[in-house]
Amino acid sequence: MKILVINGPNLNMLGVREPGIYGSRSFADLLRLLDETARSEGVEVEQFQSNHEGDLVDKIQWAWGKVDGIVINPAAYTHTSVAILDALKAVSIPAVEVHISDVDAREPFRQISYAGMACEKTIKGRGLEGYREAIAYLKERYG
Repeated sequence: MKILVINGPNLNMLGVREPGIYGSRSFADLLRLLDETARSEGVEVEQFQSNHEGDLVDKIQWAWGKVDGIVINPAAYTHTSVAILDALKAVSIPAVEVHISDVDAREPFRQISYAGMACEKTIKGRGLEGYREAIAYLKERYG
């Protein structure tokens, strides 16, 4: 099983960006967690991060026919991007949305998720462990 993990804008700044909200673990820590999870779950994980909406759409479209599942943290684009929603719907790959913070406990605008409308599950407020949970879910359901 191959899973694509997509991270949106500013997630490359983990550990620096608002540690009171996102924690002190770095983006490199997230990449290590993804590698460890892939080994322990016996799946292949490809990671992609971009600060640009079109790049994220392109990567979702690229995934069609190449991966069995998508884990996506669209970050700020969660609340604004119909383009990412449409890309996820177009490829029809099972997807899980992940948010490091509990977006429901934050500003009201963060409670709207366009990408989540195309995802079968959303994991929020579990820190980086949410990624591990999302990968395990996809493996259990589709692996």
